[in-house]
Amino acid sequence: MSVARLKKLSLVGPAAQKTRTLAALQELGCMHVLPLAPPPTEPEKINERGARDAYKALRFLTDVPDPRRQIQRDPKFDMDRFVRDVLDLMQRSRDTMDRRDFLAHRIAQVRPWGDLDFPPDDVLAGNRLWFYQLPLKDREALEAAPLPWAILQQDHRLIYAVLIAPDEPDDDILPAPRTHTGSLPIHELEAQLEEAEIAIEALEAERVAQTRYLTLMRRNLSAAESAAELAHATQQVRDEEAMYALQGWVPVDRIDAVLDMAQGNDAAVLIEEPGPDDTPPTLLEQPEKRSAAVDLALFYQVPGYKDWDPSIIVATSFAIFFAMIVADAGYGVVILLCLLAFWKRLDGTAGQRSWRRFGLIIAGATVLYGVLVGSYFGISPPDGSIWARLKLFDLNNFGAMMMLSIVVGVLHLVLANALAARAAWGQRKAVANLGWIAALIGGFVLWLGYMKGNSPVPGAVLMGLGVLAIVLFSSARAIKKPTDWLWRFIEGLQSLAGAMGAFGDVLSYMRLFALGLASASLAITFNDLAVSVMHSMKGPGILFALLILIVGHVLNFALAMMSGVVHGLRLNYIEFFKWGLPDEGIVFRPFARKEVQE
Repeated sequence: MSVARLKKLSLVGPAAQKTRTLAALQELGCMHVLPLAPPPTEPEKINERGARDAYKALRFLTDVPDPRRQIQRDPKFDMDRFVRDVLDLMQRSRDTMDRRDFLAHRIAQVRPWGDLDFPPDDVLAGNRLWFYQLPLKDREALEAAPLPWAILQQDHRLIYAVLIAPDEPDDDILPAPRTHTGSLPIHELEAQLEEAEIAIEALEAERVAQTRYLTLMRRNLSAAESAAELAHATQQVRDEEAMYALQGWVPVDRIDAVLDMAQGNDAAVLIEEPGPDDTPPTLLEQPEKRSAAVDLALFYQVPGYKDWDPSIIVATSFAIFFAMIVADAGYGVVILLCLLAFWKRLDGTAGQRSWRRFGLIIAGATVLYGVLVGSYFGISPPDGSIWARLKLFDLNNFGAMMMLSIVVGVLHLVLANALAARAAWGQRKAVANLGWIAALIGGFVLWLGYMKGNSPVPGAVLMGLGVLAIVLFSSARAIKKPTDWLWRFIEGLQSLAGAMGAFGDVLSYMRLFALGLASASLAITFNDLAVSVMHSMKGPGILFALLILIVGHVLNFALAMMSGVVHGLRLNYIEFFKWGLPDEGIVFRPFARKEVQE
């Protein structure tokens, strides 16, 4: 598995052939299209990738609890028109519900003043009614108001008053803001609310009726996605009078196919190698059976085009970290049994089968490490048994387990720097990566020598050489004048600030031991609690002990799964990627059709 090598292809041809060329290129599905034309000035005219409107309409209909009987065949079914109709229905439903909510809120506001029929303006000689809701303690402020007023309603807390004035009173005329009641009486508002409720029911009935097309809609989603992809790519093409220009990245092994397509569509092709200022997208080449590893690696960060493929390393290290965190062979067997229970359901696609195989690896690693630490649902094997002889690590030996965690951390970061150095071989930063490897190993040897009372010289010499390489080769500044040598040295010294980060990253791997110990300790605690309950309570004690075991181990298993996933991925995504993949790339998105060929 590796990062696919790409070349930049530019196609130029007659405008009359643009649509045909784009359709043929979409059929090939091997080009990452680059924008040559500026986007439309109106945001609503920008064509996005993916059939977002179609999925929005599908979710709107899928939320109906009891869909109608599905129509399996309809020659007149038009996906685009149907999506527009559903979106229009969704907007009308939203507007009507907003209207209903507004009316209900307005009725609740007006009700304390009673069902008032507002008189015409000429009856009040140009005056209008202004409504206020005041606390009882502000009665004196109301009586002191310079305008005519009246109390329409009053309860044990509030006064509902009305002022009469031709214009809206000043904000400080009363110690409470004016209440906006509108000009309609309650009986009119309630009539409109009833109409809105009836309209909502009618719209809901129309929505239910449209659910009979859900099956046809799902079948045509791929066509809608392909159309959206084509529209998006069309906006990336530059049109110049009678010609068009299209540019994109193509894998080296698909260039001949693009050339044949271009020749058949009267297009000229320019092929270029990636330049120093180019940022090609990243396409990981892998067999389908390893797609789970790629999904795991790309979940957090896409490696740069000039970097290396981290998928196998991430998948392997995640399985190891997960096993060290769970630290129980019994829990590994439970994972295996759960995987076997869903084995047939995970046989639909190549991606599902890949995740199924990866699940077997994780379960096997968990069982193996559980055997090595001698933990079976928190129970240690009896002395003299074959399982006891297979026990190589003792979780209660804090010193040894801390040493194991630190060794794993150092090796993981050394591997990250080694792969980064290989990817950058021939550049100055490759030597700096080797310097970090020497510093990490030297620091570990120095610490190990201190713990065992050995000579610190080998570790100190190795770490010193690593620090020297970091200072001299970390800076990529070009030498154009004598002072650049000084700046290169200063920048090299600044890179030594990462030494504290390296120290902290190595110690971060201590979570492998801490979480594994916590999982084992909880399992032992639940076992001891169940035994003590069984011995203290005769008869029903067995039932309570069994209940404690089931609940306790289910809880501990869930915590172990969560810790294994979160921290197993975190050590890869944060610590490992920081040293091995410092640059983030752009994912390769091929311009391709979405239909599934049957």
